[in-house]
Amino acid sequence: MKYLIPVALAAFVLVGCDKQKAAIEDNKEATKSAIDDQKKAVDVSATEAKKQADIDAAITKAKIEADKATAQAQLDADKAKVDAQAALDKAKVDAEKK
Repeated sequence: MKYLIPVALAAFVLVGCDKQKAAIEDNKEATKSAIDDQKKAVDVSATEAKKQADIDAAITKAKIEADKATAQAQLDADKAKVDAQAALDKAKVDAEKK
């Protein structure tokens, strides 16, 4: 009987420790799961940000190409205008000589 009380007390302590350890393990697993979920959310967010950056880059490139085409068309028009003005001036000189 003397030994029964310490053995029973030890059993209660061990059972109590096991419950605490199980609670700690459950808490650890829940925390790790939450962290994994956050990592997945960060990955999804980064993927979406990359897609948006690619879209933005494509839009910017298209705008640059459009501006380039506009500028080149204006320069071609200016060039044609200079050619026409030179032809007109030459015609005037030819007309004055006659």
